[in-house]
Amino acid sequence: MNKTYKYYQNREWRKSASGETISISSPYLKKEIGKVQAMTRDELDESIAGAKQAQKQWASLTVRERGTYLYKWIDELLDAKESIAKCIMQEVGKGYNDALKEVERTADFIRYTIEEAYHMHGESMMGENFVGGSRSKVAIVHRVPLGVVLAIAPFNYPVNLSASKIAPALISGNTVIFKPATQGAISGVKMIEALHKTGLPKGVLNLVTGRGSVIGDYLVEHKDINMISFTGGSSNGFRIAQKTKMIPIVMELGGKDPAIVRADADLAFAADHIVAGAFSYSGQRCTAIKRVLAHESIADELAMLVQKKIEGLTVGSPEDNCTIVPLIDDSSADFVQGLIDDAVEKGAKLLVGNKRESNLIYPTLFDHVTTEMRIAWEEPFGPVLPIIRVQSDEEAIQLANESEFGLQASIFTKDVTVAFKMANEIETGSVQINGRTERGPDHFPFVGVKSSGTGTQGIRKSIESMTRDKVTVLNLQ
Repeated sequence: MNKTYKYYQNREWRKSASGETISISSPYLKKEIGKVQAMTRDELDESIAGAKQAQKQWASLTVRERGTYLYKWIDELLDAKESIAKCIMQEVGKGYNDALKEVERTADFIRYTIEEAYHMHGESMMGENFVGGSRSKVAIVHRVPLGVVLAIAPFNYPVNLSASKIAPALISGNTVIFKPATQGAISGVKMIEALHKTGLPKGVLNLVTGRGSVIGDYLVEHKDINMISFTGGSSNGFRIAQKTKMIPIVMELGGKDPAIVRADADLAFAADHIVAGAFSYSGQRCTAIKRVLAHESIADELAMLVQKKIEGLTVGSPEDNCTIVPLIDDSSADFVQGLIDDAVEKGAKLLVGNKRESNLIYPTLFDHVTTEMRIAWEEPFGPVLPIIRVQSDEEAIQLANESEFGLQASIFTKDVTVAFKMANEIETGSVQINGRTERGPDHFPFVGVKSSGTGTQGIRKSIESMTRDKVTVLNLQ
């Protein structure tokens, strides 16, 4: 019999008074693997009130005292890493080896977050530096927590992207309301079970689960939420931005990351990075390469190399550590299939793929894609890649910038000077020169512009986004 998981409030695991639960089905096992609680709004109020009450005491601890709990969390996560990885695999269909790496990467993330916080210092400023100022006026500047942080995580990295919100919030003195993705909630429970074992004080972190139609808007509009960190789709991001009022938000949203391949690129190298960037975890990554802008003179050879690489990808079960696995649900597969069908109907050249078994979409590559096709602009979040041929660097940059998204881009070329010039003109948060688009390393700033997000993440930047400057001015007599 599958387990029914409880929500976590004020150091207690509880069942909802609603008596309702939400069934979680595995995307590849095609059966229920557990249930989570469908919380009521009154229970949300209690969770947020508990976090608010606990925050001042938590903030009064030194950063090293808070760090002690997070170091223990690392140990507990690593002790349970095989169990958590199996849960990730079954719940979101990620290959077991990749799921295991996710837990290990999360431990590294938390460790770096603690150490970064230990080395963040305040500053003092002398009044004499400004016109008319005086040495008798000194400003002491340090950072203070914002209060209660609402952390909303996505399904595709249910442990790592949750911890990337929780750890910076906690180490800087905030308390946290953690809302995992519904498909990913069991993995979220597992990681909080590890945090619970550290003896974390009552109310410092509360985990909430429930139906978005009941609790979604209520959470983001709650008067006692002081900051929101959200990772998810752009449509949900826009909705949150419209509903929040006068509180900081950091959002990592969708992407349509281009790989620009110039005529002078090392094509075999570029093909390796393009396929790895586009198809790992079936392309269910915001930073996946989602279109190739290839110079006409090398497009035939590049397409052949990419096709050959794709034909060698493993397809099947995450239990076999396949690269291409079933998508998170049938509706996601339907959407991807709709993009494929549109491209075929409008004359794109299918090189490989366009095969489907339920929610398993085989890796698909199109050449001669035009801007009239949906696949040129829409984010698939699945294993389909269009090649769009261009005549110049300028055309590639124009096509890159016409997208509503602006997360990352890749440029493949042997001329680094030209690459830097192009990078300056591409409207994205980050540009990778001779490398695939990807999130890490986690201490690098991670930025999205346009429909790809707002605010900056990356360990130090995340800590800064969850704190504010506090200035105390000393007037010397």
